[in-house]
Amino acid sequence: MPASTATRINDFAIKIATVNGTGSASANSLLMKSIFRSGIPVMGKNYFPSNIQGLPTWYEIRVTRDGYVARSGRVEIMVAMNAETYARDVKEVAAGGYLIYDSTWPRPALLKREDITVLGVPLARLCNENFNGVRTRILMKNICYAGVLAALLDLDLERIRELLAETYAKKPQLVDSNMKAIQLGYDYARASFSCPLPLRVEPMSGTAGHIMIDGNTAAALGCLFAGATVAAWYPITPSTSLMDAFKMFSDRMRVDPASGRKNFAFIQAEDELAAIGMVIGAMWNGARAFTATSGPGISLMNEFLGLAYYAEVPAVIFDIQRVGPSTGMPTRTQQGDLMECAYASHGDTRHVCLYPSNPEECFYMAVQAFDLAERLQTPVLVLSDLDIGMNDWMCRDLKWDDNYRPDRGKVLGKAEVLELKKFYRFLDLDDDGIPYRTLPGVHPKAAYFTRGSGHTQYGAYTEDSADYQVVLDRLLRKWATAKKLVPRAVIDATAGAPVGLVSLGSCDGAVREAIEVLKSRGVGVDYMRVRSFPFSEDVERFLTAHELLFVVEQNRDAQLRALLTLETAVEKSRLRSLLHYNGLPISSSFIVEGVLAELQPRQRLQPKGAAHG
Repeated sequence: MPASTATRINDFAIKIATVNGTGSASANSLLMKSIFRSGIPVMGKNYFPSNIQGLPTWYEIRVTRDGYVARSGRVEIMVAMNAETYARDVKEVAAGGYLIYDSTWPRPALLKREDITVLGVPLARLCNENFNGVRTRILMKNICYAGVLAALLDLDLERIRELLAETYAKKPQLVDSNMKAIQLGYDYARASFSCPLPLRVEPMSGTAGHIMIDGNTAAALGCLFAGATVAAWYPITPSTSLMDAFKMFSDRMRVDPASGRKNFAFIQAEDELAAIGMVIGAMWNGARAFTATSGPGISLMNEFLGLAYYAEVPAVIFDIQRVGPSTGMPTRTQQGDLMECAYASHGDTRHVCLYPSNPEECFYMAVQAFDLAERLQTPVLVLSDLDIGMNDWMCRDLKWDDNYRPDRGKVLGKAEVLELKKFYRFLDLDDDGIPYRTLPGVHPKAAYFTRGSGHTQYGAYTEDSADYQVVLDRLLRKWATAKKLVPRAVIDATAGAPVGLVSLGSCDGAVREAIEVLKSRGVGVDYMRVRSFPFSEDVERFLTAHELLFVVEQNRDAQLRALLTLETAVEKSRLRSLLHYNGLPISSSFIVEGVLAELQPRQRLQPKGAAHG
């Protein structure tokens, strides 16, 4: 047996290795939410296969008193429930850590590591003796390990019972069976091991004012609050749950209580191209409409995105990014669609993109996306990813201003149209690149052709080169206006260092944690999180102010770095890429190691007495 592990309260990571389709998701969620309900900040990441059942799946729970939201890169407690992955699961446990497995079938190979503690629990035997039916026994075995962990970590069983009661409020019989399985594991662990472990939890108040929510649910809620009434989509992982959540919210909030009439349209299209076409048609007609998809869907939508850009029709698209190219790995995360979304479609197109970093921002940016789309009369893409979209995150309570009114932009009503001598759809009267538009049926005087082909600023068809160029140049002025309207970057320059980190989206939590670790090692860095494309002026200023810039992103080809070199004046030689693209969420240790690998050799080469950051 290894030497006893030093006591660590509310600061460790648990990883649970199971088989997809065995009901482990319920047990894992129950554990994480029990910890959260104890006032302890916690993070959960689900790594699941793209088939229905049978392949390995892992769930990582990081108990983090400091409120970190990224992977730590370490595993202190491993629950090994899948014999096929035992070898790799055992290797992953940090020295001094613990491995728990089903000892109904002894596994002598697990005992070969002398620097970890192996705890065997006969989970299958316990469930076979206490439950009937093969399927029930499989499901209860996973719930049983939750009871084992509750005992080892000193979790309050009553809190677990409360969660079960909430989860199965309509099926109370399931509360008793699940609680029985938890009690079996709990009692066995208490009788067989020294409980609690040195790695354990203690109640605190670190979750006050916070909720647990996934990004897709938060984005759907944001769409509802923004006034969206039309959703068209084609199913694709990992975006489907966003549409499911919007349907659920709309069924509750957009149905007339007196008549039962639904005040929304929810359409499953035949493919992604049809879905975006429906969205464009609905927004052209005055509704707030959106679709959700992933990288392969964006590829199919390119033609219609070009139409909406050139015909100047608002549209909102949520891209929940996954691993590519092609089908890739549908249930892994990446930031591989940055370039595709920025320049989607042929010809000269640039699209407004928003980059939320967590579910909280998914909620608020959903609202911003609709306002920007209508204000700018153009498609707006919200680039989330699987990590944000499908994992539960600890976020601050969502706030809403009841005084909010949708920004419909330059939409002329009947009275305004009647005051005009003549209405010209694509004429820039305010020198901001944005023309005035009308909605169908307002007045015959306001009718126009919505052209995807060459047109003049007056709306007439043309193949005249000069007339075409007038419209294209105006679209560039609109792009300059967009720079002033999109969310500004989040900048932390308190270190006052010549070295800066630049990132976006779900990298944020890992970057912020890495900055704290680097600071503890005497390395100060500034930080900028880009939140939108086009890049606002503050992005340019941050890049100019730093001698060396690490660009942290989750793709192979440095797509954020490419956008920065294309769209700003930064010297390419000052940019260093830290690229994480294996499909798992980025960890802080990856960033720390990458920064130190570059900076430490530089420091050694400096002459004695030279200043360095």
